[in-house]
Amino acid sequence: MEGLKFDLMQLPSYIDHTLLKADATSAAIYKLCEEALEYGFYSVCVNGVWVPLCKKLLEGSDVRVSVVCGFPLGATNPAVKAYEAAQAAEAGASEIDMVLQVGQLLEGNEEAVREDIRGVVKAVEGRAIVKVIFETGYLNEQQKITACRLSEEAGAHYVKTSTGFGPGGASTEDIRLMRANVSASIGVKASGAVRDLATALSMIDAGATRLGTSSGVAIMKGTSSSSTY
Repeated sequence: MEGLKFDLMQLPSYIDHTLLKADATSAAIYKLCEEALEYGFYSVCVNGVWVPLCKKLLEGSDVRVSVVCGFPLGATNPAVKAYEAAQAAEAGASEIDMVLQVGQLLEGNEEAVREDIRGVVKAVEGRAIVKVIFETGYLNEQQKITACRLSEEAGAHYVKTSTGFGPGGASTEDIRLMRANVSASIGVKASGAVRDLATALSMIDAGATRLGTSSGVAIMKGTSSSSTY
């Protein structure tokens, strides 16, 4: 993708239109889904409690439902994390954005990280794809590379930069690094601080195949937003 001219007509298909705030209400979820339908975003990304409503509001459309899992810390018990993912898939989510066990990765406990991811992948196998959130702001370059390897070994379908609730956010350097350290069949999602058109295009140019943002409408209008995610 890098160095090639991007067709802006494709941009909506890169966007997971996101609302993960604790104070989100059903009215806000209605608006999120209406915007996703209007602009043709790839998915809406929400907390698990909103999956049934999103599924109902988006019925008959091509917009998918993504749900976060073990969010935003990643320190959930692995069995609980797998159960959470399975319940979301049962309710209609077709994509699971899980946070890996950041502390275990920092300690070098690769087996724990790999099995945590694998448990979620197996829990939704055949029903949903799994994106693994690294929370890159806590990691050095080698730890990011290790996270890429472990995610792919565990059967994940995407690697993803950030929750939007931790330090930092997506960067083109991290996207290039992650793209270079997973197979071509694995997607790369940029999330955290993707708030305007220029940033969105820079992430895609660096190798992102999906964008997680609550600023999807602003991006489509070519404007900036003050949103944190």
